[in-house]
Amino acid sequence: MALTTIIALPLIVVFLTLSLWHVCWLLGGRVGRDAAIPEVEGKQVFQPSAAATIVVAVALALCALLLAATAGLVPLPLPNTLLVWLTRTLAVVLLLRAIGDFRLVGFFKRIRNTHFARLDTLVYSPLCLLLAIGSFIVGFTP
Repeated sequence: MALTTIIALPLIVVFLTLSLWHVCWLLGGRVGRDAAIPEVEGKQVFQPSAAATIVVAVALALCALLLAATAGLVPLPLPNTLLVWLTRTLAVVLLLRAIGDFRLVGFFKRIRNTHFARLDTLVYSPLCLLLAIGSFIVGFTP
């Protein structure tokens, strides 16, 4: 099995799992929903709409598809060069998410004493960093 496939498969599973989780929230599920939204002084910064939730779910599923196509696991009618550059762009976006906005999210956030912030430090930002590294590998491995 090629290195690209070995790296891409767990990334695809993570993206599909996150996508399905958003679909569950869209259908009324509550597990983990409140912990996924940044807070300031005990109040959530925003309340995601159903439209925003489905957009995120579709975007996450498309990330999985992009990685699968770039790794050669599924054919897409797009030039390989475009797939590679989209995968590299995905890696940069994920890296930027891991670094954060210097206020609410990422490794360098200032607000650190909320439930979301603790999970962001322990789970969300490290996951984004790992997804970024994996996407870079898929995007730069021939």
